[in-house]
Amino acid sequence: MKSKFANFIMSLVIILILAVIIIFGIIIFQEIQEIDTSVEVDNDNFQTVISDFHDTIDNNIETPKIIENPLNKIKDANTNVGKVDYSNIQIDRYFYNQLDEYSKIIYRAFESNKENMKTGTYKIELGSTFSSLLKEENGQDELQKYYQSAIEAYTYDNSSIFYLSPNKMYLNIETTTKGNNVMYNVYINNGNENNYLVDGFSSKEQIDSAINQIEQVKYRLVSNKSGNTYNDIKMVHDYLVDNFEYDSSLSRQNIYNIYGALVNNVCVCEGYARSFKYLMDEMGIPCVLVIGQGTNSQGQTENHAWNYVNVNGNWYAIDCTWDDPVIIGGGTASRESKYRYFLKGANSFNGNHNPNGQFTPGGKVFEYPVISSIDF
Repeated sequence: MKSKFANFIMSLVIILILAVIIIFGIIIFQEIQEIDTSVEVDNDNFQTVISDFHDTIDNNIETPKIIENPLNKIKDANTNVGKVDYSNIQIDRYFYNQLDEYSKIIYRAFESNKENMKTGTYKIELGSTFSSLLKEENGQDELQKYYQSAIEAYTYDNSSIFYLSPNKMYLNIETTTKGNNVMYNVYINNGNENNYLVDGFSSKEQIDSAINQIEQVKYRLVSNKSGNTYNDIKMVHDYLVDNFEYDSSLSRQNIYNIYGALVNNVCVCEGYARSFKYLMDEMGIPCVLVIGQGTNSQGQTENHAWNYVNVNGNWYAIDCTWDDPVIIGGGTASRESKYRYFLKGANSFNGNHNPNGQFTPGGKVFEYPVISSIDF
């Protein structure tokens, strides 16, 4: 009887030992797999290890809101408004040069008041400049389109204006009548909003402090400028890829602008692209921000942003975001992967990048530079 009991106990012990060995083996196997996924990416399987992130563009430019403010039968001659002249502001920027003259006036008004707009409440005067237009049939609708084109071009030409939130800016039209004479005074302000600054900023002091932080990063890079266009582009590209973290949560502030990217080192594709353009501008290298759709490694088409940059008279595409893939299991991408979208021509780049020059529905369709057909 004791012998049978002893055999039973012995069998039970053996089963338990085998179970422990099996469990231990499974744990070791899983750890080996995790180690394997954290090493440098195998180029042949590159697309299978990129996480399924969903990129996004900050569609913060909406159809402009117009406030009509009729000031009827005002007889005081001092109420006459005049044109506000911004013709002394000289601008040569890529999207500005594609604007109609009315849009250029509004663009120049923004540029002239760049410092004032840091308050978020400054009233940008346009005066009676658009009186002739507003007297025409559908004149208000036309002014609305000119305003929208101007603010789109201004935002995409100027990455440094990270603090403005165009959807908080209002176009005001004051109508004044004196007998049979109708006058129009136009200005831009924050309407009923507290200000027209991006969330997280509420004063000029905060913005100046943020600019100082951004410029500290800029100076470190610009001070290392070699004068060789290719090397300088590569230096900036590598800095962004090595230092930025892609925010898959889309929940943090400033992930679409250069403050979140260059100071917090966290952004989405638009933050990468705006930062690259900002630094190229500072180095005197022609560069434009491009938006459109990208087809990711999972075959999904998503809103996306990248850049075109000019090297030796030819334009090439560069996508810093996709050169900095999110790797499942951690680790770093291979050198080939890091430069997969670096200075590419249309033949290799346009297969999964489709540019769209219409920044907002119904807005002006801007043209992009024609990029080289072959890689650099």
